[in-house]
Parts: sequence; C-alpha cells; structure tokens
Amino acid sequence: MTPMGGQPETSGQRETGAHREAAAQRDQGGPVKVMVVDDHPMWRDAVARDLTESGFEVVATAGDGEQAVRRARAAAPDVLVLDLNLPAKPGVQVCKELVAADPALRVLVLSASGEHADVLEAVKSGATGYLLKSASTEELLDAVRRTAVGDPVFTPGLAGLVLGEYRRLAAEPAPAPGSGAGSDEPKAPRLTERETEVLRLVAKGLSYKQIAERLVISHRTVQNHVQNTLGKLQLHNRVELVRYAIERGLDGD
Repeated sequence: MTPMGGQPETSGQRETGAHREAAAQRDQGGPVKVMVVDDHPMWRDAVARDLTESGFEVVATAGDGEQAVRRARAAAPDVLVLDLNLPAKPGVQVCKELVAADPALRVLVLSASGEHADVLEAVKSGATGYLLKSASTEELLDAVRRTAVGDPVFTPGLAGLVLGEYRRLAAEPAPAPGSGAGSDEPKAPRLTERETEVLRLVAKGLSYKQIAERLVISHRTVQNHVQNTLGKLQLHNRVELVRYAIERGLDGD
C-alpha cells in the first residue's frame, strides 16, 4: 500500500529509490534519523515503513503532541515528519518547542490541510518544509532527504506563498539582538563575496540544490556557506536568514 494516494510502486522502482536514498545518506555520514508523528496509526505506520524500506532510520513514532515532544527529545531525530492536527498538543506547538530546544532539528510538516494560514503558522513555528498528504510516496521520500540537508521543501504552489510572507515580515520593524540606534550597520559582520552571493540566492527562494547548480559548486559547499553565514550573523534558521537578506535588499536583481 502506498500511503500517499499515488500509484503503487513496482519492486524495481522501490529498489532504485532506496539505492538513491542510501547513496545520499552515505554522503551525509550515515542513515538519516527520522521520527514520524501522526494520530492515525495506519497512516503513521505506512509512512514509517516506506521510510525504513528506503534506507532511512526511523528512530521513533508518536500519536499525539505530548508524546511527540517527549520521544523526540529522547530519540534526537535529524528530521521530524509532523502532522499538524494532533491531540494533546497541536503540531505547531510541538514544532516550536522542539526547534527552540534544538535549532538543528529539521521539521517537515505532512498535512492534509493546504490552508495558507496553516502553512504560514507552521513555517513561523520553525518548520523547514510543508508537504500535503496528497503527495506521492516518492515525493515524500525526496522531501525527507532534502529536508535533512536543509532545503526548504513545499508542495507546489506554497513556496511562493512562504516567500511572500518572508517579504512581509521583512517590511515590519524587528529589532535584532543587541541592536540600537545607529549601531546595527557599523557592527554588521563581514561576509565573503561567495557567502553574500549564496545569501542573495537564498533570499530569492532557491533551494540549496538550485544554488549549487547556479554557482557550479557542490551541495555540501552551499550548506557550509549557509552555516557559516548563520554563525556570523548569529541567526538560527533559514527563516531568520531570508528575513535578514530581504531587509537588506538582497532579494533583488
């Protein structure tokens, strides 16, 4: 059974996908650790099974929000595949608490809702990506792989919505830590030319893979530049990074 509502995969297709995933995971130094949170047992088990068969390491599952927070803290997954509609504690609160405790955690929301308000709330709570449950199994596997390396993954049509929200947030006053009148710009950290170039493309909504192709560099090199930039700017995630870039007009041509 394919849980995502797409066509059933043949054994050959599944094997090819598994090999692709295994190769990607080896490049990252080992299997990607994933936790699946959904209040529907059959759906949760099916997603966990598909991930396991494709080479991911499913370290935990949970059926409600309170359970998800406890188990995620104990299991320390790399990627949290999270439904929003959970008993005990809503998914956005789970995301907010876990990302606050561990900014390195990547959260991929897997939801039946495509409502704009739900998408934006999830992103603001710290989600890296947002995928609808109508996606195929292969799309889910690819989304988890990309989420693990920091790429923003959104169901087609939602990426533009999120970038528009970044722009709206950037237009609002938001004092940075330690900033004061006339003190922000003089103390702005110095980025290298390449870091600035990568930051500009991040602000335009490009994925790490697209940036790597545009600049003819490796995916890992893009990741390193982003991590270095986050450290220099004392930012915690891609949402803050995009906001910083847009505030400085780096999203323009």
